[in-house]
Amino acid sequence: MRMVISFAALFSSVALLQLSSGGVGPLDALTGLELGFSQAEVGFLGSAHFIGFFIGCWWAPRLMGSVGHSRAFATFTAMGAIGLAAHVVVIDPYAWAFFRIGSGICVAGCYTVIEAWLQAKVTNETRGRAMATYRIADTGASFVAQFMIGALASVETYIAYNILTILCSASLLPLALTRVPQPVTPKATRLRPSLAWACSPLAVAAVLVAALSSASFRMVGPIYGQEVGLTAAQIGSFLAAFVAGGALAQYPVGWLADKYDRRWVMIWLSVAAIIACAVTVASSGFGTFAVLSAAFLFGLTTFPIYSVAAAHAHDFATSDQRVELSAALMFFFAVGAIAAPFTTSTLIGYFGPSAMFYFIALGHLLLVVFGLRRMRVRQSPEDRTRYIYSPRTSFGIGRLLGRSREDKD
Repeated sequence: MRMVISFAALFSSVALLQLSSGGVGPLDALTGLELGFSQAEVGFLGSAHFIGFFIGCWWAPRLMGSVGHSRAFATFTAMGAIGLAAHVVVIDPYAWAFFRIGSGICVAGCYTVIEAWLQAKVTNETRGRAMATYRIADTGASFVAQFMIGALASVETYIAYNILTILCSASLLPLALTRVPQPVTPKATRLRPSLAWACSPLAVAAVLVAALSSASFRMVGPIYGQEVGLTAAQIGSFLAAFVAGGALAQYPVGWLADKYDRRWVMIWLSVAAIIACAVTVASSGFGTFAVLSAAFLFGLTTFPIYSVAAAHAHDFATSDQRVELSAALMFFFAVGAIAAPFTTSTLIGYFGPSAMFYFIALGHLLLVVFGLRRMRVRQSPEDRTRYIYSPRTSFGIGRLLGRSREDKD
């Protein structure tokens, strides 16, 4: 309990930030379609978010080194709030894409600051509990944010975006008012994408497919939901079911990934994801409950792939490579997430809503083939790291997870 209280400001900021950022993507999609944006333009908004996310991941450590943690957090929060509030000033898809870059920078920058602060304050005794509470605050707020969508979509546009702006601005208050002294600024993580490929080409491929699944569903899922007849509130439940499935999958998948060859776990998860895609497409004709259940199954099978891929890559890394390897995997996730929303929304525009899941299924099929090919190239190492749920939050997350991977107890 003492640990939770000491980090209360950080966890409160995480929850408020996630409530804001978790709602803007679906709200943009629903509002944009209502305002006459094309499906491709709505998908481009999601891609713009991840462009900003990549910029924020790279820039945040450098800004912290210049102005400190609190001022860096205030800067990123201001960029996010401005981006949200500006939506009601200019009604144009390309202007909104520019605003979403600001929102993406805000999310990545704020998470980088929070994780750097956590890393400086946790000890080996409190690391596990701190990370567990951090994940609960983040995932729980993300889950709640999906249910906000129906309420936000039912009010005037300026009110909806004002609510998200208020939540984003409120995330600044806990850190601004905390009496906990700022930690020493960590050295910026060197970004070496080639390190991830050198450790595990299969992990890189799996991370790209994980980005295709997650970014497409989160950013383009509202388009799919609207196309199959869901209301705004039901679309929120549709996205929440995906988050719930992904959260519940972490423990059983982690147990499997620690017990069996992780390549087989990734392969069978992808096989299950292909089945989930087929079930999701078929469920559109069987009512709302069937569609929500399919979304839960989709989250259950696709969400853990990133963490399994990260664990597999770290099996081939040395202790001093772990931080850079985590950043390299995040880089590939960002690349896939930038491309996925625009691509899938364009496919929906040409071939209908089911095209999104056909495309995702194709990505998982290629991952199965590549995984089987890689299993013939080399053996899995006997001495393996622990499976850990790996949030896709910042390039610096490896600092928080590195020692946990080394702990075999």
